[in-house]
Amino acid sequence: MKAIAIYPDSGKLALIDQPEPKINASDEILVQILQVGICGTDREEARGGRADAPAGEAYLVIGHEMFGRVVSVGKDVSKVKPDDFAVFTVRRGCGKCQPCLMGRPDMCQTGDYKERGIKELNGYQSTFVVDQEAYLIRVPPALSEVGVLTEPLSVAEKAIDEVMKIQQVRLPGAADLSNWWQTRRCLVAGLGPIGLLAAVALRLRGAQVYGLDIVDQDSPRPQFLAAIGGKYIDGRKIPANQVDSQIGQMEFIFESTGVAALEFNLLDALGPSGIYVLTGIPGGDRPLEIPGAELIRQLVLDNQIMIGSVNASLRHFQMAVDDLGRAEDRWAGLTQKLITQRYPFTSYERALLEHPEDEIKTVIEWEDKL
Repeated sequence: MKAIAIYPDSGKLALIDQPEPKINASDEILVQILQVGICGTDREEARGGRADAPAGEAYLVIGHEMFGRVVSVGKDVSKVKPDDFAVFTVRRGCGKCQPCLMGRPDMCQTGDYKERGIKELNGYQSTFVVDQEAYLIRVPPALSEVGVLTEPLSVAEKAIDEVMKIQQVRLPGAADLSNWWQTRRCLVAGLGPIGLLAAVALRLRGAQVYGLDIVDQDSPRPQFLAAIGGKYIDGRKIPANQVDSQIGQMEFIFESTGVAALEFNLLDALGPSGIYVLTGIPGGDRPLEIPGAELIRQLVLDNQIMIGSVNASLRHFQMAVDDLGRAEDRWAGLTQKLITQRYPFTSYERALLEHPEDEIKTVIEWEDKL
């Protein structure tokens, strides 16, 4: 079978041949890959960035945002049957720390986890994959066009889930989480795929959503935001440190830009008892000057929380599938518009190395039609 691999020592990217995987245990599932999304991590790997091959191997099969069709299952599998659609999660726990032993490898404390397509485990950019039922989520047939968005949405779901749990403990009135998000003022910084999917999840919960980016208002990302009822802030006209004065304070900020200076400047927009979740990872090591004392005073005196969030658990993948279904019910066909570029696997270099101006989400397709 074919697979897209990176050779970490040389940085070479190649379409390779591999033996087709087989089921060897009663809880394993063989899946035919249909689509795999491309994100910044994949492109970083393709440019020679961090990519850790499995022990003893010269290459790493990349790809972690997968969607596929079940081909066959082990005798003890009960979640799915052949021809069902499904996704696998990304991270595998260390098997030593308490979070991993409790099924939360996204919160691994040792750093000895592995990640498919990123760290020491081959990924999903291949014709077929085999994995365990414990890491699988079934995707309803009605979501076959958007199932590939499950993994990026799971990142946003985890952040929102964490905020809900924290505020439920801290704030009067947050006990009924079914209505807590209604009319809450939320800012999403960075309208890439994860940012826009976070906006979808927040709008589904009734939040007021503002989206901050530096693109023209009539371009695809702000237009998608408007279609779900969000309001666009052009960061070239209203800088991050002026959002508070010109738009107003926010009760929740979801950051997905990966721009360190912007990440700190946005703190000015956070209101009392607000929570700020960072999901973007800045590159480089350029020194940054910030008004440290002022920011710390604000965090303390306003009872604010600033947390980082990465990866997601099985629960958050399920939440993502559920919200994709809710989004399809509410805005039929709209979430499909987040997938702006589709390439056959034979055009993997274009998919990984080109970055079109109108791009939101690029997907590599391993089958012509679903």
